Amino acid sequence: MPDLSIRAAHPSDERELVLLDRDTWSYLHAVGPPPQPPYEPFFRGRFGPSAHLVAEHEGRVVGYVRLGCPTELASHAHVQQILGLAVSEEVRGRGIGRALVRAAVQEARDRGARRITLRVLGHNTTARALYASEGFVVEGVQPEEFLLGGRYVDDVLMGRSLR
Repeated sequence: MPDLSIRAAHPSDERELVLLDRDTWSYLHAVGPPPQPPYEPFFRGRFGPSAHLVAEHEGRVVGYVRLGCPTELASHAHVQQILGLAVSEEVRGRGIGRALVRAAVQEARDRGARRITLRVLGHNTTARALYASEGFVVEGVQPEEFLLGGRYVDDVLMGRSLR
């Protein structure tokens, strides 16, 4: 996509990211309830700006990926995990999600990780296809792990080597 850039998040992105998170919320990918005012800060705890890459198109934040260690254990520090991904509805289908996944893979490599993992809901076939096309494989399934909108949904664990 022309005029697309992926960059590190800045504290000044807070407002746009809160709105993006709110506007893209869906049981297709979210396991928590819909966001309600007063909205929580986007950057919080160990998920500050340094844990995020943002996609910018025509000067506007249109997506993000959250990347971090799945746990705080030293024995797990060689693994990075995609802990969130969102793309504005108005620009979906233009390769922004793919660009963010690729940027997250590269960032994980740059951080010295040996593996990158993620969790995706079983019914989110679009996201699962994207991750599979980028080399992620299903490493486990937790059947009916979540009750979302009255339906039981599988939690699918995916990963890939960075070597």
